[in-house]
Amino acid sequence: MPASDSLYHRLFSHPLMVEQLIRGFVPEDVAAGLDFTRIERVNAKFHARDGRRREGDLIWRVPTLSGEVVHIYLMLEFQSRSDWWMAIRVMVYVGLLWQHLIRELKLPPGSPLPPVLPVVLYNGEAPWNAPLDAAGLMGLAPDAALWPWQPGIRYHLIDEGRLGAEDLARKDGLVALLFRIETCTRPAELPGLVGEVIGWFRGHADHDSLKLAFGEVVAQAVAALVGGDGPVAVPSGLGEVQDMLSERIKIWERELKAEGRAAGMAAGKAEMLSRQLKRRFGDLPADVDRLIASATIDQLDAYMDRLMDARSLADVFPDFRLG
Repeated sequence: MPASDSLYHRLFSHPLMVEQLIRGFVPEDVAAGLDFTRIERVNAKFHARDGRRREGDLIWRVPTLSGEVVHIYLMLEFQSRSDWWMAIRVMVYVGLLWQHLIRELKLPPGSPLPPVLPVVLYNGEAPWNAPLDAAGLMGLAPDAALWPWQPGIRYHLIDEGRLGAEDLARKDGLVALLFRIETCTRPAELPGLVGEVIGWFRGHADHDSLKLAFGEVVAQAVAALVGGDGPVAVPSGLGEVQDMLSERIKIWERELKAEGRAAGMAAGKAEMLSRQLKRRFGDLPADVDRLIASATIDQLDAYMDRLMDARSLADVFPDFRLG
């Protein structure tokens, strides 16, 4: 189960998470030129023409290693579903950001605008299928006469579900662990992932608020995988979560073994019932075959009891409309 937008907002309000995201999931030549020791949060609140405020975005200013006045601004968009028009949304947001910077920095005419790196972080189940730039939305050929006047923008997509488990396992840091937890579909792997998160925090002190946020990430993942029919009481401590998962997996293993034995017994009884019915009444209708295949052990026992005195299939299956 993917983390909520609000939880993502809290996670990536930490400069460490932003640094790991850019270093690990953006082209290396981009990250190599940034000085993350001087990263700063930009608290910009945008107002679109409809009056709505853009409060969900996270924008960071990162100086370049060469010490230039030019800064890189990172805009992180958190999406749970593919948005075909994302390039247009990004283009609008970048324009609003530049307007904000022109006012805040009091840029005079002739000043260069700070470059922007828009990053879309996508955690939906279906693959992202929207164009990564505005050109992909145009019904216009690049050699058309009007092409030079068309606006252009491009964003960098991080599609969690398509990153690949092996590639993620080779990456260090909390962002890779976040993606591995979010895309985990095997409950037996969760305790190990929680253990890696615990190990990271043991080796990196002074990240208490980030540790709390990761506790919520793990709690959501546990609830999604082990929730069953009702709510799950998930401990707040990561260590307690790991212990709970280990115990839960032992219970699952016992339940699966019991279910396997029951399924094997039911299959054997179904085969015996079908064989006896065929000996008495010949080939069975397809509906009867399906009924037997889906029957529980108790239902199969009842059919076998009725077969002892049955003169027709209707006597064995009195509540089933045959033919």
